[in-house]
Amino acid sequence: MNWTDERVELLRKLWSEGLSASQIAAQLGGVSRNAVIGKVHRLKLSGRGRATAAPARQKKATQGASMQKSVTRAASATRHVTVGATALQVQFDAEPVARHYIRPVENVVVPISRNLQLVELTERTCKWPNGDPLSEDFSFCGNDAAETGPYCKYHSRVAFQPAAERRRAR
Repeated sequence: MNWTDERVELLRKLWSEGLSASQIAAQLGGVSRNAVIGKVHRLKLSGRGRATAAPARQKKATQGASMQKSVTRAASATRHVTVGATALQVQFDAEPVARHYIRPVENVVVPISRNLQLVELTERTCKWPNGDPLSEDFSFCGNDAAETGPYCKYHSRVAFQPAAERRRAR
């Protein structure tokens, strides 16, 4: 199908009247909806008129406009501030309430460290570090370690948090 000058003028006229690409294709005959859309873009046609909507559509459009106004009024209750890359981030006047999860305290006894040096550690001693590794008074706990890990019972509870508490903290 060739786009003759008459067909192009008819396309321009129908487009400005607000007909859809499918309706224009049907009136032109022998051309697809996509061909009409492509030609409209190549001709850089814009500012098309609107076909008169059916009464039901007009009613829905009026309802949609009133709904938009009520949503706008509700949104104005919060304060929107745009800052750099966080332009869509909403900031509120009230500070968020921090929630702290406190582990239940049982009869926990902090063991007295034996202050062992690295060469004094064995498979059965706690390898919890005490102090700064670069200082001369650096040492390890050295208390009896459980068979399940490198630390004594107290330091195991400090080092390893149960999975349920990790999930709650997120």
